[in-house]
Amino acid sequence: MSRPSAALSEPAIVSTLRAAGCVFAEDEARLLLAAGASPAELEGMVARRVAGFPLEHILGWAEFRGLRIAVGPGVFVPRRRTEFLVQEAAALARPGSVALDLCCGSGALGKALMSEVDGLDLYASDIEPAAVACARRNLDPRRVFEGDIFGPLPRSLAGRIDILLCNTPYVPTDRIATMPPEARLHEPRVTLDGGADGLAVQRRVAAEAPRWLAPGGHLLVEASERQAPLTAEIFSRAGLIPRIANSEDLDATVVIGTRPSL
Repeated sequence: MSRPSAALSEPAIVSTLRAAGCVFAEDEARLLLAAGASPAELEGMVARRVAGFPLEHILGWAEFRGLRIAVGPGVFVPRRRTEFLVQEAAALARPGSVALDLCCGSGALGKALMSEVDGLDLYASDIEPAAVACARRNLDPRRVFEGDIFGPLPRSLAGRIDILLCNTPYVPTDRIATMPPEARLHEPRVTLDGGADGLAVQRRVAAEAPRWLAPGGHLLVEASERQAPLTAEIFSRAGLIPRIANSEDLDATVVIGTRPSL
C-alpha cells in the first residue's frame, strides 16, 4: 500500500469519523486503515462510513463472541447484546446436540454456538437470499436453507431439535423510523420489523416450535425487557415452559421456552 495522504492519516480519519457522529471513531479508524488496500480504497471506505453505511458492511465482517463473521450489504449485522442468547444456548446444549439457527441472517449465532459446543449438529435457515448466501460462507452450505420459518427444513428434523436459536425481528413497526440510519437504511426491513407489537414473528415460531423440538428441547429468542413477559405468555400458550434471563452487562433479555419431556 502506498503512503496515504495527510487526509487519510489516522488522526485525520478519526476526526472525520467523529464529526460524522461515530462514537468509536478511534477503533473504527484503525480497522479501516488495516482494511484499505490502497489510498483510493481507504478513501472510499471512509466516505461510505461517513455516509452512514454500517462499518461491518464496509469491512466485510463483524466481530461476534470473539469470532469474525462474514457479512455483506443487505445482511443484518449481529449485535453484541445477542451474544447473551448464544451464552444461554451454550449452557443448555450438550455435545452432539441438534441445533437450528432460525432467521439466521449471517449465521453468526450458529457459528458461535458451534465454536462452544463439541460435535454440534447444526442447521440454519433464513428467508432472505442475501442472508442465506452469507450464512453459507460462515456455515456448512449444505445445511443452510432458504425459505420462510420452518418451511424449507428437512422433515427429518421434526421432533429432534435440542436447541432452537431464533433471533426474530422484534422492533414494533411504528418504531422502525426511530432506529439509527445505518440499521434502518442498510439492513433489510424484514430483519427489523416485528409487526404492530414486535412479536408477530415470535408468535409464528412459537406456534410451530413444539413440533420441531425434541422432548426437553429449548427455543431461545431475544426480546426487549418490556416485551419479555408477553413473549413468555406466547410460549406458554404454545405449550412451552417459559423462563426469562437477563444480562445487565449486555443490556440483553432472552426468553427460553422448553418443550416438556415425555
